[in-house]
Amino acid sequence: MIYKIYDTENASPLFAGWEETLIWSCLDGLMGCIYGDHPLFPQSAVAVLGDFSFFAGKPSRELVFMDHHRTYSILVPQNEEWKALILDAFGDRAAVITRYATKKEPDVFDTEYLKRAASSLPAGYTLCRIDEPIYRMCLSQAWSRDLAAQFGTYEQYRRLGLGVAVRKGSSLLAGASSYSRYSKGIELEIDTREDCRRQGLAFACGAGLILECLRQGLYPSWDAHTEISLHLAEKLGYHFSHAYTAVEVWGPIPACG
Repeated sequence: MIYKIYDTENASPLFAGWEETLIWSCLDGLMGCIYGDHPLFPQSAVAVLGDFSFFAGKPSRELVFMDHHRTYSILVPQNEEWKALILDAFGDRAAVITRYATKKEPDVFDTEYLKRAASSLPAGYTLCRIDEPIYRMCLSQAWSRDLAAQFGTYEQYRRLGLGVAVRKGSSLLAGASSYSRYSKGIELEIDTREDCRRQGLAFACGAGLILECLRQGLYPSWDAHTEISLHLAEKLGYHFSHAYTAVEVWGPIPACG
């Protein structure tokens, strides 16, 4: 049987040493949920936030098959046993990918460099904060949904989220925003409209969001989905920490059967 774990301290030891801010968001009780095989003394647990699930503790087929009603998922195994279980469970719907973590170094950023980067937009483009109209614009387009989708309402985004957007006229072209929030910072998400890529827009809005985080005393964590994302992070001042394995799963995750 699977239980939602409300007292997250009970599951915290299972995730010890795992420096993923999405897990911290769940443990902090700010966003996401933690599920386990027991409400008070779990031996197996999964932290779920947005597209991501992080599996920890004793491998559990029941947790892997837990129905999250998602058509796309990124499942992150704590070890090879979890990975094997996930791959066996989903067969050809699962694909192993490599993601890239950056070091969490609060004092590494060169603010003068970032100010120049944030001011580097081509003529006619503007960098602005994500307010309610832009929040709703982000949700209205597939390419930009992840800039705001993890926050159920604008009020929640205003309270916990933070983001900047690149606009030209009335059009939204790129954005850097909080995919999620934990007590000491955010997990950073950057997206650019496909026809506007390779114009320096992600570089400028990434710099703008990092600067805003620093002004507010928040850490802008960056976990890269691709090597391109990692190279952009490094250009903005981050340092590579390590690569890790995740599993993409397409199609709804079925109930355990």
